[in-house]
Amino acid sequence: QVHLVESGGGLVQAGGSLRLSCVVSGSTFRRYVISWFRQAPGKEREFVAAISRGGSTTSYADSVKGRFTISRDNAKNTVSLQMNSLKPEDTAVYYCATDSGSAYPPPRRPNSYDYWGQGTQVTVSS
Repeated sequence: QVHLVESGGGLVQAGGSLRLSCVVSGSTFRRYVISWFRQAPGKEREFVAAISRGGSTTSYADSVKGRFTISRDNAKNTVSLQMNSLKPEDTAVYYCATDSGSAYPPPRRPNSYDYWGQGTQVTVSS
């Protein structure tokens, strides 16, 4: 069983920054590729970013490329999402997730994932 817990969400003005964290339980953390997703009201959950097991390879949705940075600290079982130049359209609940696999790149379809955190709300005001 894998447990993921997100934190770091909040209210920020457009152009501001937030840093989200995802702490993953278990000694097998470094085996997993980890992804971030988001879901805005009335919209489907969408892929945001992913990071390989060692942290050397990352991928991003076009909508966040150049503004968001995903990173991981395997010693702390943590994956972070640094979000800069935030826009009102970034408003959503953000989730970290894993399909408990090591294949990279990971799938971008939410229904391919086995484990999810509870989510953290990010609200960007205009």
